[in-house]
Amino acid sequence: AVESAKGKYAHMLFNELFEDYSNALRPVEDTDKVLNVTLQITLSQIKDMDERNQILSAYLWIRQSWYDAYLRWDKDKYDGLDSIRIPSNLVWRPDIVLYNKADDDFSEPVNTNVVLRYDGKITWDAPAITKSSCVVDVSYFPFDSQQCNLTFGSWTYNGNQVDLINSLDSGDLSDFIEDVEWEIHGMPAVKNVITYGCCSEPYPDVTFTLILKRKSSFYIFNLLLPCILISFLAPLGFYLPADSGEKVSLGVTVLLALTVFQLMVAEIMPPSENVPLIGKYYIATMTMITASTALTIIIMNLHHCGSEAKPVPHWAKVVILDYMSKIFFVYDVGENCTSPKREKEEECRLEGDDGGQRRHKEVRSPLSSRNDDCNLKEKLNGNWNKSYGVHGENVNCCSCYKMLIKNIEYIANCVRDHKANRAKGIEWKKVAKVMDRFFMWIFFIMVFFMSVLIIGKAA
Repeated sequence: AVESAKGKYAHMLFNELFEDYSNALRPVEDTDKVLNVTLQITLSQIKDMDERNQILSAYLWIRQSWYDAYLRWDKDKYDGLDSIRIPSNLVWRPDIVLYNKADDDFSEPVNTNVVLRYDGKITWDAPAITKSSCVVDVSYFPFDSQQCNLTFGSWTYNGNQVDLINSLDSGDLSDFIEDVEWEIHGMPAVKNVITYGCCSEPYPDVTFTLILKRKSSFYIFNLLLPCILISFLAPLGFYLPADSGEKVSLGVTVLLALTVFQLMVAEIMPPSENVPLIGKYYIATMTMITASTALTIIIMNLHHCGSEAKPVPHWAKVVILDYMSKIFFVYDVGENCTSPKREKEEECRLEGDDGGQRRHKEVRSPLSSRNDDCNLKEKLNGNWNKSYGVHGENVNCCSCYKMLIKNIEYIANCVRDHKANRAKGIEWKKVAKVMDRFFMWIFFIMVFFMSVLIIGKAA
């Protein structure tokens, strides 16, 4: 019975209030009086941050409250009824809009109910999915922070007619749903009074600044870490043997892999002049790999210098073969890297034995050498007689000796020239190997410092 009585009074109150009410005019008794509208924003969820188009999509709860001078009643006359819920389109509503809206849909606000109190206070809570323009600075992507503004104000009423008042010093974040990509570090609210060039009247607005911090773990594991690993793989191309034929292929493959990651970053970022931090890292790494590939080609030409090449210059022998080879632990070509000294000692010992035998042969008596010559003469004469059927004739062995000595000298010269050419090629190969090791460590240091620099930006 009590509820039916309240429903009866609610119908009676509604009919009496809206009998001569018009929602087209500003509800003030004096037209020169300012109507104060209190605004409060509650951020519920960040739906999307489109960096490429610079649009922030957010789910908001917008609360507006004001006093209507024509919607008041004495609650005692209506059995203590102090508030009613009615459709919002029945009452006058302030035309508060989002100034920096970036949505193609210009539909009307959601027609939710308003709460009308006996003293004329109207509270209107309406949910809204807003798309606002946001200036995105991607200079430190993926370790960047963004500040997006949400500016609310009346579209037609100036500050002398409708004035905006902040309900709180910041937006309400108590019901915010955590986002997987962004962290919220605050949402301060500031009231601004601006005089535009078209009009002399002031226009107040309330600007909510949404401070966002990007969660960079996703981009570290999917964009940054693969690039760092590939970058450390590139200097190993200098360690590959030149005869393998894979030195240039490795550099080109790494360069193509980094190009794919660079294109992925370019698809996410807006086409602006500000190159993101990870983009700068990619460009620096690609430049380094291009330089390493070019140096590899030059060093391979040094490695394959043959007998036609000029000898290694004296300064190169001193600087590269004497000093740099010891610094970078580069041994002679064909020398075992694990036990070079032992093999050198073995070679010296064998050379000493051969030299002793040669010296022993050299100190033999002239008589024994003359006996050998006589024996050689007899053998040659015998062979000559057998071959041509000449018996008892003396053959001029001096001409045979001269021909034999000339042939031996020719063979010795060929062997000597071959050894000299081979030694020249070995020297150029060692120069190429030393330069490979030198550039390998140089590029390793460059990659390390670039990686430390970009990780330091994250901290």
